[in-house]
Amino acid sequence: MNTKRFTILHSNDMHGDFLAELEAGTGDAIGGIALLSGYINQVRATEKNVIYTISGDMVQGSIIDSEFKGISTIEIMNYLSPDCASLGNHELDYGLPHLLFLDKLANFPIINANMYIKKYNKRLMLPYLIKTVDDFDILFIGIVTETVLDALKLDCQIGTFISLEDAATEIGRICDAYKNDDIDLTVLLTHIGLDSDKELAAMLKPEWGVDMILGGHSHSYMDQPEVVNDILIAQAAVGTDQVGRFDILVDDDSNSIVDWKWQLVPIHSDDIAPDLELQKFIDSYKTAVDAKYNTLLCRMSQTLTHPSREVETGLGNLISDIFAENWDLDVAFIGSGSIRMKQLGPVVTLRDLKQLFPYDDTFSRYTVSGKQLEQIFSYIMRKENRNGEGECYQVNHGVKAVYDEVFERLVSLDIGGNPVDMDRTYQIGLQSYHAINCEENLGFTMEELSELNPPKVLATSMQSVIDEYLREHQAIKREVEGRLVYR
Repeated sequence: MNTKRFTILHSNDMHGDFLAELEAGTGDAIGGIALLSGYINQVRATEKNVIYTISGDMVQGSIIDSEFKGISTIEIMNYLSPDCASLGNHELDYGLPHLLFLDKLANFPIINANMYIKKYNKRLMLPYLIKTVDDFDILFIGIVTETVLDALKLDCQIGTFISLEDAATEIGRICDAYKNDDIDLTVLLTHIGLDSDKELAAMLKPEWGVDMILGGHSHSYMDQPEVVNDILIAQAAVGTDQVGRFDILVDDDSNSIVDWKWQLVPIHSDDIAPDLELQKFIDSYKTAVDAKYNTLLCRMSQTLTHPSREVETGLGNLISDIFAENWDLDVAFIGSGSIRMKQLGPVVTLRDLKQLFPYDDTFSRYTVSGKQLEQIFSYIMRKENRNGEGECYQVNHGVKAVYDEVFERLVSLDIGGNPVDMDRTYQIGLQSYHAINCEENLGFTMEELSELNPPKVLATSMQSVIDEYLREHQAIKREVEGRLVYR
């Protein structure tokens, strides 16, 4: 049996998490790109055949990334020198033309097989990579979630030309065409979420010879990989506090993994030396950003938190209250995923705001009937939407919605202390991203949302509205008060 050992390190959903944090009680550093690079360098120096991959969402989530629109991220990723990276949905946040520019800046291949220029039936990106390591050939294929289409709809000139083809079909096409007897290992770099990874693995034909799925998008923390259809499936949570590590034995004769071990390695200064050259490079960006954004906006009475996008949070309550109060809305729907910090305050700077709410979206008012409003809450509160991959919302004071998870139905909906009236109309506020994708996110088409009154743009910059509110209000408090109740 002709076998060789490989070490595969994998990250996903790094979201511009460049800087280390101090561990409570010890003062040791956790995470950050410089420490992660130190660990990767350490493994590359001690193991023979090392591969490092990234499964999407390198960008979006830090002030450095948003200030330089991902250019800083790609330059920093170049220091890490991944062997291969796949596209995530947030790589599209700065627009498709900018993504193609970032792709040119990268010194590493960024692959994706299931995004097409529809008119010409042509793949947008490099779909796969065959990499030779110690005379063994490894095939990488990139797959991205359909969520990427939601972002592209914001660009009416480009989004209409892009479609996502069935992932399993695309994998089969590539494997049929390129997976010959010389391909020893086949790895999918996906960004579709853990549940979808398992569904995808079950659909793949054994003849295609897929060995491993290294995923992202759902930020899943795993104790050990899942195994579906003899395919190993792993994710490395979110950020840079950890990295996934496979140590595998590959058989050249059967083109398969015959032995493996996996661990989620903590990135901790206790046993890892940082990459000092990379740290200097990151610090140059940090200095420029600090000079611009370390302006005090306000001081709150408490720290507000946003631990999960699937439930009501204190920080979510504040953001939704700001927009409801500003325009006297009955319901302000704020996408939970738009709030990108786990906690805010008590001291709040302009830097915090840029990290808290990086999507500078427009905000519009829609008029809906009581029946439509009840249907929206029934749709967004359903259990299958709260699986880490659905679109969840935060709502303002005066709203109380109760959902029964056993019978899977909305039990009650009160607005302003009164049960929703099916015969009257209500004013709701939506971000343009959620309005444009309202059929998937709210269960209504744009025509249905606009049939009672045409929508009205209330703000062209949501970030500016939050900025002004924080500057004018001090000693802010918010509690979780039962606006969204699941029983």
